[in-house]
Amino acid sequence: MSLMDSVMAFLQSLQGVPAYALLFALLFSCGIGAPMNEDIVLLAAAALTLKGVMEPVPLMVVAWFGLVGGDALVFHWGHRFGARLLRHRFAARIVSEARLSALQDTMRRYGPAYIFVVRFMPGVRTALFLAAGSLKMPYRHLFLYDGLAALVELPLLVYGVRYVGGRWQDIMALVGQFQGVLVATVVVAVLALWLLGRLRRARRAPPTDATP
Repeated sequence: MSLMDSVMAFLQSLQGVPAYALLFALLFSCGIGAPMNEDIVLLAAAALTLKGVMEPVPLMVVAWFGLVGGDALVFHWGHRFGARLLRHRFAARIVSEARLSALQDTMRRYGPAYIFVVRFMPGVRTALFLAAGSLKMPYRHLFLYDGLAALVELPLLVYGVRYVGGRWQDIMALVGQFQGVLVATVVVAVLALWLLGRLRRARRAPPTDATP
């Protein structure tokens, strides 16, 4: 039995507050680089709502704090230590120095709104949040964009699993199949909002006096 199977079996044996506390710990740990897939943890936990282990709304509230809390800690590490953090063996496992530099370029290119997109990119989230923090982005950008993305993601996953009768593997396969399309759609939406914001600011800006 794998670590994930053991953890989920233990979660299923719990009820009420202990179950929510373990879910929070699991998602927070995933966010800071634990060797578990946070999407699988979340989907499997959603399936347990059909067995009465947890309720959907409290699950989403706890999951939101677990997801954003783990992301915020990684963001803080990047903000506080920057590339120096990579001297630590644990951090070096998450991202190499060359990879961090490339991710920093990506964050510079797309700006803080790209944090929204990162939440829908399993496998690179932790490294990207570290890169965003290392660029000294304001913490409010992390909580705004990551928090908003989690508010979109959680109901889709939780109620999606409930809709298919708890077969979270079906949802995971669907997410994997359409992940590229989903990320592309999110990127286009974010860029459209960014361009719309720039156009509005340009219209509000006072005209410059061209007279010498």
